[in-house]
Amino acid sequence: MNSNLKKLVMAALFAALTCVATMSIRIPTPGTNGYIHPGDALVILSGVILGPGWGLLSAGIGSAMADLLGAYFLYVPITFIIKGAVAFLAGTIYKKIGKKPKSRYAAVILGGVGDIILVAGGYFLCETMLYGAAAAAASVPANFVQGISGLILGVVLYPVLLMVPDVKQIANGRSKTA
Repeated sequence: MNSNLKKLVMAALFAALTCVATMSIRIPTPGTNGYIHPGDALVILSGVILGPGWGLLSAGIGSAMADLLGAYFLYVPITFIIKGAVAFLAGTIYKKIGKKPKSRYAAVILGGVGDIILVAGGYFLCETMLYGAAAAAASVPANFVQGISGLILGVVLYPVLLMVPDVKQIANGRSKTA
């Protein structure tokens, strides 16, 4: 299988996993009727493993699909942009910092920190326009909790995913044509 096809298949798989992880466990949050979910771990790992561009598409599509299937229609484009930006940032950090095995975990952690900032800040800005600052501010603590849980779960899942040879090959940027 050539490397582009392998990456496309892996991106589709990560989009599906992100959607399922986002929809699987939902803990409601106050203010905007949002919810905390484990999907952010897959958003971060989409960027880390697939790289900035493929990660953006995979995480954005998977997260937006969860909103679409969950009837959060207003959030579909917002989520695509915010979660895509998280994966892009996580992928960029991993590409710049994660050149050596010891620095890769630090890169995943920094991608998780980027998730916390972009998700809390991005949804706050969008929800301020939709619901007003008070309702948007009420969702910030839940977005921090979601981001922190995504960071922790992402760090835990990262070595597990790297046990899959094709995932490790793509994450390390050594995809070859077969």
